[in-house]
Amino acid sequence: MNLGRLIISAALAFVVTALLFILMPALIETADKSLDERPRTKLADIFMPQTEIETRVDEVKPEKPAEPDQPPPDLVQPDLSNPDIDTTNMVNISPGQQRVDVNIDSSGMASSDGEYLPIVKVAPIYPRRAQSRGVEGYCIVEYTVTTSGAIRDPRPVDCQPQGYFENASVQAAMKFKYRPRVVDGNPIEVAGVQNKFTYSLEQ
Repeated sequence: MNLGRLIISAALAFVVTALLFILMPALIETADKSLDERPRTKLADIFMPQTEIETRVDEVKPEKPAEPDQPPPDLVQPDLSNPDIDTTNMVNISPGQQRVDVNIDSSGMASSDGEYLPIVKVAPIYPRRAQSRGVEGYCIVEYTVTTSGAIRDPRPVDCQPQGYFENASVQAAMKFKYRPRVVDGNPIEVAGVQNKFTYSLEQ
C-alpha cells in the first residue's frame, strides 16, 4: 500500500516539473519586450578633486607682557565686625501683585562689644491669601542664634490675625544671618531672640 502511494507521488511530481519546464519559456516569450528597447539612463561621472592637506607644526607663542613698574595698591577690606544695616523698612515686591511694604523690627539686639548683631535679614513674601483679602497684621517669631550665626528652631509666638502670617514669617526668619555673641573669645548660642514682622498693604 505504501509503495503504491510512493509511486503515485513520484508520478505527480514528475508531471508538475514537466509542466513548469514547458510554461517558463512560454511566459518569457509573451513578456513585454518594450522594456528592453527603452534607452538606458547614463549616470553622470563623479570626479573627486584632489585636496592637499597642509599640516602646520610651528607654534607661535604670544609675547610675554611687560611687567608693571609698580605693583597695584592693596584693596581695602571692608570691616564686617560692626555692620551697619538698616532693616527697619524692607520692601518686598512680588511679580504681578500689588506692592507690599513689610516692616521688620527686632528685639533683644545689642550693639555692645561681644553681642550678636544681624548681618542679613530677608523680607518675607506677603501671603497671597491675606493680600487678596486685604488682611494686614504682624507676627513675632522667636528663635535661637547659633554659634555660626544661623537660625535654629524658629516658631511664631504672637501673630495677629492668626492663620495668615505664621508660615511666611518663619520662612523669612530661617534666612536670617547674625554675627554670633562672643564670650571669652568663644561664640555662644543665644536663645529667645524675637523678631517682629509687620505686614501692611500699600494704600
